[in-house]
Amino acid sequence: MYKSSLALAVALGVLAQQAGAAGFVEDSKLSLSSRTMYFDNNNREAHATGTAKRPDQRETGQGFKLDYISGFTEGTVGFGVDAQAVWGIHLDGGKGYHKAGFLPDDSDGSSVSQWARVGGNAKARFSKTEAHFGSALAPMMPILVSNDGRLLPQTFEGGTITSKEIDNLTINAGQLTHAMGRASSNRTGLSVSGATADSNKFRYGGLDYKLTPDLTLQYYYSNLEDFYKQHFLGATHVFKISDNQSFKTDLRYFDSSSDGKNGDAATYAFDNNGGYAKNKGEVDNKTWSAMFTYTLGGHALMLGHQQIGDDGGFVWLNQGAVRDGNNRPEGAGGSSFYLFTDSMINQFARAGENTTFGQYSYDFAALGVPGLKASVAYLRGDDIRNKSGNGTYNEWERDARVDYTIQQGTLKGLGFSLRQGVYRGAGESSADQDQTRFIVNYTYAFM
Repeated sequence: MYKSSLALAVALGVLAQQAGAAGFVEDSKLSLSSRTMYFDNNNREAHATGTAKRPDQRETGQGFKLDYISGFTEGTVGFGVDAQAVWGIHLDGGKGYHKAGFLPDDSDGSSVSQWARVGGNAKARFSKTEAHFGSALAPMMPILVSNDGRLLPQTFEGGTITSKEIDNLTINAGQLTHAMGRASSNRTGLSVSGATADSNKFRYGGLDYKLTPDLTLQYYYSNLEDFYKQHFLGATHVFKISDNQSFKTDLRYFDSSSDGKNGDAATYAFDNNGGYAKNKGEVDNKTWSAMFTYTLGGHALMLGHQQIGDDGGFVWLNQGAVRDGNNRPEGAGGSSFYLFTDSMINQFARAGENTTFGQYSYDFAALGVPGLKASVAYLRGDDIRNKSGNGTYNEWERDARVDYTIQQGTLKGLGFSLRQGVYRGAGESSADQDQTRFIVNYTYAFM
């Protein structure tokens, strides 16, 4: 059991005496979410010299997530608890079609038949400030994005504080120590791509300031001890042209540098997403991106561009690879990051990469079919530096998806999602892929 689970148990014992307090019970929510997912990844070709074509992956799984979110007890300082239990089941996956990432590995290299974990958070509220401590944290910030792209969500262990005491200003701060991967029952430390050592100290702080009702400015700083330091600047503006017409501008800038032991030895080295590095093993990157979205009724057209610095690839927080003293990845392929190019298959985050991207989406509610949405996106990355530093290459990806959620009746809230992606690359470590996902989601609220 995690230390946070013990803390949660203690908190539950204390709060049990106040369970009847207004707010704690009345504001509580209990829900059960179900997700069925078919995942088909067709590896068509490997471009790296001497590298064999990877096997295809076809698997189906069922995930369940039970969430309890309490209200807060009465008083100057209110207390509460959140609890989460998740359970994943392997439904099917043809022999030879299992690979790590979608489902956990069994000891013989096949998929486990099922896996589960339980976590929770104790929380407190004073005025407009909330603190959460536990192992079921799911941050969504520019410097850390919790991943929920498979059967079960990625969660983190640690403590967070969010304050809205000043009008139009949100302050976030915290420290995280471990991660629980989307395809794992266990926790690991925190790390970066390619490293075999972990860190148990990810600190962050940031501000979101609504300068006007239409303009939001952001600054965040984060530090993964012995790996990297990162600064983020962001600005989002929405210009309302008419009641059903708008133009949105979203600007983002990251400045990342080495910290502590990073680059000193192979265990703390950053592999620069398999690409070029000016200083081998070190984090050294500046990335900017801009996205512009024009919306008219149900139509939305998005265009943007992103530039990854020449000295090294973009860096983001990942799960570690060490557990109980052994090098055992725990669903470490499931991390996300706050760039527009974090797409269905590829990341477009290697040194020197210039990516131009666009997306068209349509909400069929405008035609009297609420709940039905469709989109198609295209990304092309050029000027990617070869790992050797000599020459460049390019890559592209095309993604399409259709989503439908039943709006009324007995099955209200039942959602279906069909996604299809095609990736093609010409680089040293590229592997052409065609990927299909079919997902069925449903959440039932008990209270």
